Formats: sequence, C-alpha cells, structure tokens
Amino acid sequence: MRLGPATLDRLPDEIAQCGYDRAAQAIGVVHFGIGAFHRAHQAWYIDRAMAAGDRDWAIGALTLRSPTVAGQLAPQDGLYTLTERSGADARTRVIGAVREVLFARPHAERAIGRIAAPECRIVSFTVTEKGYCRAEDGGLDHDRAQESFYPVLGEALVRRAAGGLAGITLLSCDNLAGNGAVLHALVREWLAARAPDALAWFEDNCTSPSTMVDRIVPRTTGADLEALEERLGQEDRGAVFTERFSQWVIEDDFAAGRPRWEALGVQMVADVAPYEAAKLRMLNGAHSLLAYCGLRAGHTYVHEAAADPALRQLAERLMVAEAMPTLDPAPGQDLAAYARDLLARFADPALRHRLDQIAMDGTQKIPQRWLDTAVWHCARGQVPGALCKAFDAWRWHLGDARFVDDPAGERLVAAAGEGRQAVLDACFGGDGGDPLWPDYAQVRALFTGD
Repeated sequence: MRLGPATLDRLPDEIAQCGYDRAAQAIGVVHFGIGAFHRAHQAWYIDRAMAAGDRDWAIGALTLRSPTVAGQLAPQDGLYTLTERSGADARTRVIGAVREVLFARPHAERAIGRIAAPECRIVSFTVTEKGYCRAEDGGLDHDRAQESFYPVLGEALVRRAAGGLAGITLLSCDNLAGNGAVLHALVREWLAARAPDALAWFEDNCTSPSTMVDRIVPRTTGADLEALEERLGQEDRGAVFTERFSQWVIEDDFAAGRPRWEALGVQMVADVAPYEAAKLRMLNGAHSLLAYCGLRAGHTYVHEAAADPALRQLAERLMVAEAMPTLDPAPGQDLAAYARDLLARFADPALRHRLDQIAMDGTQKIPQRWLDTAVWHCARGQVPGALCKAFDAWRWHLGDARFVDDPAGERLVAAAGEGRQAVLDACFGGDGGDPLWPDYAQVRALFTGD
C-alpha cells in the first residue's frame, strides 16, 4: 500500500496530517527544483500556513533535470511525509502543500501555463548554484540557460505581460549571495535577449526579494524508507528527513501578496544580507571544511567529522576566529550563539548527513563560503589558517577523485594530477586558460604553502 489521498485514514494516529482541504486550494506558487530541501523547508512552511488558514498557496512543482521526483510524488498526488529528527526522537507529518508535480521538459507548455495563470503569485527556486547558469563574468551563459528554467519562465512572463496580468514574485531559495538580485538580473538579461517587449512589464511589476534558508536535509536512504514504511504501515517514496531546526529570512518585497509566514517564525526583514553572509561564511563554510577534511580523515558523515576533536576545533576556528570578524551583524543577531548552535547541529548523529553530498559542486560554493572571508583577511595581512587547511583538503579531494562531482571536475582532477600550482592556476589564473575565480586572484598566495 502506497501513501495517497485514499490511504490517509489508515495512518497511525501519531502521524500529524495537514488539516485542510487540499482540493480547495488553488496553485499560487510554482516551484522549480522540488528536491528534498524544498520539501523539507519551503513546502513545509506553506503547508503550515494553509493549515493556519491561508488560502490558495498550493504548490505546482517542476523538475528540470530528471523525472525521478515526479515519479515519486505524482502517484501519491503530491503527498509525502516529513520526519524531523533530534537525537533518538522522530516526529512525522504528512505534507499536503504540493498539488502537482511535472517534469518540465515533456510538459513545458503545461508548466508555462501554470506560471502564466492569474492564480500564480510566486515562482520559487531551489535549483542549486549551477542552475542559474552564470558565466564567469557573472552574467548569463545563454547556451547553458537553455537547459535550465529560463525558457519556461521567460515564456510565461511574456504571456503574463501580453495578457496584462499582475506581476509575480520570483523567490530564490538557493545559497547565493544576494540571490534575489542575482536572479532578477539574470532573468532581465534573458528577456532582453529573447523577449525585449516584455522587459518593461517585468521591471515595473515583478519583484525578486533575497532570502536566506537554513535546514540540514540529508539524502534519504533505503534504510530510512524501510523504517518509515514499518511505522506508517504504507510506502512513501517521496519521504524526506531533516533536523528539528529551521530558519527562513526573507526581504518583505512581494508583488502580489504572500502567506502569513511571520506567524510561523519566518523572519521578514528589510535586508537579508547580514543573515545571508553569516550563513554562507559560518554554516556553509564550516560544512564544506568538515566535508573535505572529514573525507580526507576517512569519515563518512558530518556528525563523525564533528566528533573528531581536531576537525571540530578547526570548524570552530573557521566560524569564530576567521568568519565572524568579517561580518556586520543585524541588531539582535548573536553570532557567537549561532556558532555554538551550529556545532551542536553538526554533532547530532540522527541526521546522518553524508560528507560527499556536501562536497558536491565545490567550485560553485567555495567563493562565497571561503574566499570572501579570505579576501577580508588578506587585505589585513592576516593568514586564516583554518581556511588554508580546508583549501588544502579540497585540493586533496580533487587528487583523490573518488568523491568529485563538480561542473569543472574533469579539468580540476587533471590539474590536481600535475600538482598544487596547476590547481592554483586553474582556480585563480596563471595557466593561460580562463580561471574559475578571477575575482579572487589576490588570495592565491594564501594557498601556496605546504
């Protein structure tokens, strides 16, 4: 028996249910990239908002790269369970916010229609850093963009403009500094090249607030699903598992309304930058350090790396001694407490967050997680020792090659085989080719030592 609308009454009483009429909720949000993180974060918030009485914010979800998630959720009518873990405790809730799941490529016209519909008020994104298809100069790589969300979104915006419809909010939930401004600029560039007649409508009617998202969502395992099936008495192929903690900070700039998220603990602010910078440099920076240093030390999971005294000390040094001084916190933002909470979250064995999962796409993540901090120290003649050790572990990761999953992986693995200088050349310049991080050439000297 598989989870679905017809089987909800057979779930154990301990499993919380959404508590609203799903069929009565119009699709007000279209989301690109319905992976585990979205299901454990934004969809969870929207589900709770509708349970609290907000209406017509159901999600129409689009997958871009693979039909896998559509195959997991569509037969379940979008229903799935979210299990929050802390220590030995586990609490499970049925999430009903997702009304439709489409694989965008064969269903492009239907996906365009969803965004172009008057009911749509928010289009949100968790497509990872590489899904934005930025060129090395920060602009749009138009060739790569053809394979991402731009064709569907662009055509839908053209139809909304032509139909005189209200503008919508584009809500990036990816780990990019200034993600709203980045998204807005890239969509503007796409429209300028493909549909210039819609550009003025877009600028006048659509908004793109920046956000900061935080929740650790490990990859679901077969053992997770088997244990859950035993608890539920039925199969849930779309289940996600996460920690108890969750944070969402959003600039309150919406074109056509939004759910009452502030009642659910979402921080609606005028400027998300202080929260975003802290998360990128402290949480994400330490996560990447633990990933590469932990894999090098033979660990598999984050909690194992966090339990390694040397690595825990290194992660704490990065957060407190190296990242914190570079930050300008918002009023009431306690960075020292944030660092302590992060170390406790990393150490929770219930999450079983794989280091190789965090290690993916390093070339897209390292600039904001490590190099912005390195620039600050370099300008003051200081050597951030934890970051240097982290970078050396990343170089080992490339040379080892077992866990490399990166857009520039082939080039960097080859460079690692030639030695440290070849990796530095590929990253910062000097090999005659285009460097991956030309804007960070000034920090190259920090990473040249043995």
